[in-house]
This record gives sequence, structure tokens and C-alpha cells, in this order.
Amino acid sequence: MDEWIDWLKERLGRLVLVGLLAMAGFTWWQGRALAQPPGILVAEEPRQTEPASRSTWTRRNHTFTPLADFTLRARVLSRERYRFDRAAELSPVDFVLGWGPMSDTRVLQSLSISQRGRWYFWTATHLPIPAGEVSSHSANMHMIPASRVVENKLLAVRPGQLLELQGQLIRADGSDGWHWVSSLSRLDTGDGSCEVIWVESVRATDR
Repeated sequence: MDEWIDWLKERLGRLVLVGLLAMAGFTWWQGRALAQPPGILVAEEPRQTEPASRSTWTRRNHTFTPLADFTLRARVLSRERYRFDRAAELSPVDFVLGWGPMSDTRVLQSLSISQRGRWYFWTATHLPIPAGEVSSHSANMHMIPASRVVENKLLAVRPGQLLELQGQLIRADGSDGWHWVSSLSRLDTGDGSCEVIWVESVRATDR
């Protein structure tokens, strides 16, 4: 009996190890950046218009207020998964997105981009474009998926891919008094400058 228990423990230990290695491999693959050739990959600016409807809606003890309809095509410069902060209840992932010169590999090669605490940071060995253009052609955006299908697609996105999304910039108010308000400008920086997007459709492509 003791030998059988020892055998079972050994087998379970191996299964757990294989599972952990598989999860680590998937996480590495998902975070691996897709290489892109030099040149501007996305020329168009994000498009923001007055919301088609001002009606609010509720989900998970939050009320959502539309601030603008929003469509975007951009290069994914970085992604960060969130599970434990207050906003993770609504938004499981943030993307740093770039367009215009910030979709060009020649520019990005001189920049180091990182995310933490729902913020986006960049440093440069030298500036290939003015700092103002870096800020005005890239942004950290908080993704709130409108459905489980959209959420799965967002979580599968890799840095380097081109992302097309459609949705709304919103204000979210929790029943506990917490709130989150989207920026309505691509030119602002600092606290409150991130877009909070209710994502209704999303598509990621390699080119």
C-alpha cells in the first residue's frame, strides 16, 4: 500500500511539473514580440467621434457611461496582464499601442518600453523623433472586453502585431465609489491620460 502511495505521489508530481512547464512555455510564447520590417505600418490616427448613444449600462456592479465612439488601428508595442489590482475586475490587459512614426521599427529600435501599475514608460538611447511625437503617437490603453469572446482575443494578442479594435471610450463607476475615466485626447500625458476602452470587436494580424 505504501509503495502504491509513493508511486501515485511521484506520478502526480510529474504531472504538476509538466503542467507548470507548459504554462511557462505558453506565457513566454505569448509575450514574445513579433518582428516587423522597417517603415510606418499604421499611417492613420485613432478615430474618435461623439457617441451614437448616451445610454448607460451595467455589468459586474459597475455602471458604464459612453464618452466617445472609438476605432483604432495600431501596432502593439507592449502588453501587460493584470489579475490582482482593482481595475482587473473589468480590464485584464493593457496595451501600449503606436501609430504613425511609433509603428516604425526604425524608431522603436531606439526606445525601451515598459509597463507597470497601469502606467507606460519609455526611455531612449537617442531620440530618432521629437519626444512630443513619441507621446502623441503612442498610448497605454486599458481594455475592457464586452464579451468573453473579445476577452479571449485580447489575451491572445502579441507585441508586434497590428491591432484593429472598435468600441467606446467610457467612464466606469463601481457600486463601492471607485471610478475610472478615459482620456479623450491623444496629446495628454501623465495621470489620467490613458484610454479606457469598452472593446466590442478586436482583430490582431501579423501584417
